[in-house]
Amino acid sequence: MFDEDGSLDPLLKFLLYAVIALAVGKMLWEWLTEDFGQWITVDLWGLIADHPWWTGLFVVGGLPMLLLLGKILSFLFGANTYANADDTFAAPSGDAIESDALTFKMKQLSSMSATGFEQACTDLLARDGFQRPKRVGGAGDLGVDITARDDEDRLLIVQCKQYQSPVGSGHVQKFNGTARPHHGADLPIMIALNGFTQPAIDFAQHHQLILMGRPELKRWAHGEHLYDVLGIQSTTQ
Repeated sequence: MFDEDGSLDPLLKFLLYAVIALAVGKMLWEWLTEDFGQWITVDLWGLIADHPWWTGLFVVGGLPMLLLLGKILSFLFGANTYANADDTFAAPSGDAIESDALTFKMKQLSSMSATGFEQACTDLLARDGFQRPKRVGGAGDLGVDITARDDEDRLLIVQCKQYQSPVGSGHVQKFNGTARPHHGADLPIMIALNGFTQPAIDFAQHHQLILMGRPELKRWAHGEHLYDVLGIQSTTQ
């Protein structure tokens, strides 16, 4: 019923909207034709009384439907950070992103362009207090999409992969060839929206590369600090 972010399934949401719209439309029509009272007291009650199964369904399903309606209203009118998955991401009003303000849902990250995904990861680094996070990805980036430094002045070189399938060993090997030798990374981190193949994981472990798959990305996007998610020690945290 709900996706991994706790949001209502889009198809179910559409069906509920359709049912609600039809019900409201019928009520308004009956009201306008002055038959609303009869519809409530005679037609609707007669339908329930003549069909015991409908009565049971109404009683048993009433509370879940109210809870579901509350979920819909919360989704529609609640505050959603970065609701639009555009390529350009502006921080909230002020000079910097508040440390506990920025979160993303996985479906938001999935719907972004590759550039938008990189910028979202850059903004999450800023949220976590990293210094001078900068998106530098593009043609000829030699395996670096984002750079940043932590409080110990360690250099993070981050590559982001928004592929629909797990990232293979070849991409990890290319990242390994540039992250430390060319960019001087202290912490080479590769982020993949849909994880990595086992050969890619094995290669990364052998060469001490840091991989962030979908479960870790979800925790990070939902508010946990990057180092807590990855198990990286920092004496200044």
